[in-house]
Amino acid sequence: MQLQDKHRIAVLSAYALALHGFESLLPTPIPWLRLGLANIITLVALVLYGFRTAMTVTLIRVVLASIFLGTFLGPSFMLSFSGGVASTAAMGLAYAAFEGLFGPVGLSLIGALFHNIAQLTLAYFLFIQRIEAVIFIAPVIILIGTLTGVANGAVSGLLIKKILQKDGENIQNDKAD
Repeated sequence: MQLQDKHRIAVLSAYALALHGFESLLPTPIPWLRLGLANIITLVALVLYGFRTAMTVTLIRVVLASIFLGTFLGPSFMLSFSGGVASTAAMGLAYAAFEGLFGPVGLSLIGALFHNIAQLTLAYFLFIQRIEAVIFIAPVIILIGTLTGVANGAVSGLLIKKILQKDGENIQNDKAD
């Protein structure tokens, strides 16, 4: 891995951690419910820099955030880890397998769905072990995940567009010099 790639991953991870930290300060109607703002950075990383960068950013964010918040290896870490890995893997697979078919909103929706499925599955097997409880809460979680997935995908799309414009301007400026 080149130094530029390591720098990029460090910067993206810092942004993801900052968003995660900011989000943890926001009041929520349900204690474990989050907007998934850090997933914006994962999606930007996937589209602009590839799957490896996106998964690395996700893993760094989940591990460091859990260490900072004091939840490392606890239940919330396990849920965050499973959701993050599943959503990043699903978005990466969809992006690679169906190149050009899904934009940022579509990829974000795929990520949100797989994040929720992974968390519900893990919650069932490790904590709840009552299928009726999972079936009761799943529609609410998936609905909220869909809404936040659309919003996060839209923000990701705007960021990607802005970064590509800026890179294009920098390339043009470098050519002019």
